[in-house]
Amino acid sequence: MRRLLVIFALLFSASCALADTGLVSLQSKYPVNATMDRLEAAVKASGGPRIFARIDLQEAALGKTRPCQLLIFGDGSLLPAFLASAPQSGIDLPLKIVVWEDASGTVWVSYNTGEYLLERHGVKNAHEAARRYTLAGERFAKMAAE
Repeated sequence: MRRLLVIFALLFSASCALADTGLVSLQSKYPVNATMDRLEAAVKASGGPRIFARIDLQEAALGKTRPCQLLIFGDGSLLPAFLASAPQSGIDLPLKIVVWEDASGTVWVSYNTGEYLLERHGVKNAHEAARRYTLAGERFAKMAAE
C-alpha cells in the first residue's frame, strides 16, 4: 500500500510540473505521421485557420531523433490581442501543435495554452483571446489523437 502511495505521489507531482509549463499533451492512438495527417485534415476541414507550415523535425535533424512533426496554423484573429501589448509574443504565435514519439514509442500531441502565453509575455487584457487559443489547440489536438 505504501508503495502505491509513493507511486501516486510521484505521478501527481510529475503531472503538476507538466501543467505548470503551460504545455498540454494528449496521447494519440496513431503513429506520428498518421496523427499529423489527421491534424492537418481537421484544420483544413474547419475552413478557418490557414496552414503556414508542416515541418518534419525528424527529417530536419537528419533522422537523428525519434519521429516528430510540427504544424503551424492560424487565422490571424488572435494576433492583435497578444501582439499589441507584447510584440515578442510573436515567437509563440500563431498556434503550433507538435506530434512526437517518446522513447517507449508512445505518440503525443502537444500544444501551449493561451493562458501560458499571457503569463510568459506579460500580456494584459487578452483573456478571451487566450481562452480561444487554448480551445483551438485542445479541439484540434483531440481530433488528431482520438
